[in-house]
Amino acid sequence: MATSLQTSFDICPSCAIDLLYWRDIKQTGIVFGSILLLLFSLTQFSVVSVIAYLALAALSATISFRIYKSVLQAVQKTDEGHPFKAYLEMEMSLSQDQIQKYTDCLQLYVNSTVRELRRLFLVQDLVDSLKFAVLMWLLTYVGALFNGLTLMIMAVVSMFTLPVVYDKYQAQIDQYLGLVRTHINTVMAKIQAKIPGAKRKAE
Repeated sequence: MATSLQTSFDICPSCAIDLLYWRDIKQTGIVFGSILLLLFSLTQFSVVSVIAYLALAALSATISFRIYKSVLQAVQKTDEGHPFKAYLEMEMSLSQDQIQKYTDCLQLYVNSTVRELRRLFLVQDLVDSLKFAVLMWLLTYVGALFNGLTLMIMAVVSMFTLPVVYDKYQAQIDQYLGLVRTHINTVMAKIQAKIPGAKRKAE
């Protein structure tokens, strides 16, 4: 049982890709709808209320099913045991190797983020720091228009739609992105040439 659980953790990235590309429409629809329902619920109720309602709904379903199976066994005079026996006996613990693996990944991301923020805030490269400043300035307007939950809803919708759209119209999108990237690089090169000390060191 532990082996099957470990396998499920190992194939998690491929499962996420399958979900985002709608390779199993039913499964993706359930996940997408559940996440959206949760986020929309959080816009109307507090986190505590949403967690409590979800727990009550789950308990109502499991208790009702437990009672139904018990009555059915009593009527049919069978002894099938606990209806959730397979799940109760399932091994749910993570191995030490898995914990170490995910801890190492988290440590790598945190260290990389800290190094990048240090580089930007301490102006190791003036152009990159200016880009970061412009991004933060734009985010002030985004924050004024949308709250955190709205941004999360937009992010979830984008996660489940943009990969499919890009996969279908990849050639056209790459063409336009190439034009935009070229224009941005041209503008940044002009700015870089006019600002003293902004020119990148030759690699």
